[in-house]
Amino acid sequence: MRRMLLTAAAVLFSMAPVSVPAAPKASKPHRVMTCNIRITGLEADAPHPERVWENRRDLCVETIRSRRPDIICMQEVIYDSYAYLKEKLRDYVPYGFAGPEMDPHTEGYHFIGKNVIFFRRDRYEFVSAGCYWLSEQPLIGGSCSWNTTRARHCNWVRLRDRRSGRELRVLDVHLDHKSDEARREQIRMVMEECGQYAADFPQILCGDFNAGIASAPIGYIRTVDGWREMYETIHGPAEAGTTAHAFKGDAYRPKHSPRRIDFIFYRGDVEVREAEIVRDRKGDMYPSDHYFLSAEFTLR
Repeated sequence: MRRMLLTAAAVLFSMAPVSVPAAPKASKPHRVMTCNIRITGLEADAPHPERVWENRRDLCVETIRSRRPDIICMQEVIYDSYAYLKEKLRDYVPYGFAGPEMDPHTEGYHFIGKNVIFFRRDRYEFVSAGCYWLSEQPLIGGSCSWNTTRARHCNWVRLRDRRSGRELRVLDVHLDHKSDEARREQIRMVMEECGQYAADFPQILCGDFNAGIASAPIGYIRTVDGWREMYETIHGPAEAGTTAHAFKGDAYRPKHSPRRIDFIFYRGDVEVREAEIVRDRKGDMYPSDHYFLSAEFTLR
């Protein structure tokens, strides 16, 4: 009897369906934008209606939404613009706005414009995030070093694609606008921090670098193994022209040679599919005094 039971059990076991782990779904392309939206409420902008935030904010959001980004890295976000963007981008999770304890001044351009990252709620699962200040005291909010004109910081998020399970890290920076020494040290600090991750781990570094393709800070990024720039990957290394245009668009005539200062760098298992400098406008009105950048990539 015992032998018969064992034989029957063996037959039943052999007939039972085998559980096979489901294969991960293929990852859809990711679209990222970097957008310097300009500090709001500047006295210099008041005589120019096309520059006032309340007049151009709808165009700013329309321009961003027209590209259907999954991730948006913004620079120069302060209190009123943050409140508006949160309201208009409810399908995104915002990360990286801190204040007022981080602001040494309470009005004017001395506000610390925050580098806020928005990511789609339905696309990504939040894994972790952080902020460090680009100074010799990276854990002290508002700290300054290397003759930087004002405090600068880096915000980052680590996300998991809900569909594929793949993870990526996105960083958002805005380097100093006057001191080249500060820019060099600030980007060196970012590169060292990113270096703790495996070389194949996807990292996307967006921002306003206040430095052109021939500058020392951008040159330093190119010396660090594995880092490339998305627009250059698609269009080649030649100068693409200015991205900070003072609300004048193609009519802007800079004092020096035109140069692009907004970039989307990447490292790891990332394959870039397309990239664009976004030059949208309505009549004489632009979303910002910077052109935005948009790029699409996949994770290999």
